Amino acid sequence: MHMKPMKVLLLLLLSGTYPLDAEALASYHASRAAIAIEAVEADAQREVAADMLWDQLLQQHVDREGNVNYRAMKADARFNTCVKAFSAIKMGSDWSREQKMAYWINAYNVFTVKLIVDNYPLKSITDLKEPWKQKFITLDGQKYSLNQIENEVLRPQFKDARIHFAINCASFSCPKLNNRAFFASSLNKVLDTLTRQFLNDTKRNKITPNEVQISKIFDWYGEDFNTGGKTVIDFLNRYGVGTKPDAEVTYLEYDWSLNEK
Repeated sequence: MHMKPMKVLLLLLLSGTYPLDAEALASYHASRAAIAIEAVEADAQREVAADMLWDQLLQQHVDREGNVNYRAMKADARFNTCVKAFSAIKMGSDWSREQKMAYWINAYNVFTVKLIVDNYPLKSITDLKEPWKQKFITLDGQKYSLNQIENEVLRPQFKDARIHFAINCASFSCPKLNNRAFFASSLNKVLDTLTRQFLNDTKRNKITPNEVQISKIFDWYGEDFNTGGKTVIDFLNRYGVGTKPDAEVTYLEYDWSLNEK
């Protein structure tokens, strides 16, 4: 096996057997910088590869209504590759807010699908024991549960209620699993689109100017929608729903049946 000259130099320096003259030190520091650049580039490549693979899987196995062909996803060897790819990503300190948010949303959805695939066939995610508390997710060397990603990362770090319409709980009443991955460059536009689609989905919300029957998501996470002096009605109207400020608000029963096609 042949070693690159810079690697030999590094080994000699670390072992103390190489004279620490100015030229050697300069070469050493240049090598360290090159290695750091290579590591950053490798991490960026892993992120892109994971996102693109997830995007391909979604387009192939999820329809426009968010229904998932779990049987086909389970049989597709690329899905396990995708899971491993997400686990290997190292989040960069220079990542933008949008990059971080897209990463965590994609990771949440990938591992929700993994939870179903690993236990398929089943009729509901609620058939599993404490599905949102299981620490089965490995990201950048740390263990997480779905609850932790949602409630310890996504909600407190980004404080964006639209997140609730991007992450999917593998159930009929959930906002749909988008059949495209999330990317930083289009994140805000896609979040707005998904929020608007969910609010106008009459299978999951029934909204008129005087009466509002909406998903329990707005009840469970009320603090995310009633904040900064704004109410849930204000949030609805932000997306053109056209509801009166004094409209009666009630919450629909949640259907936990599997979002399967």
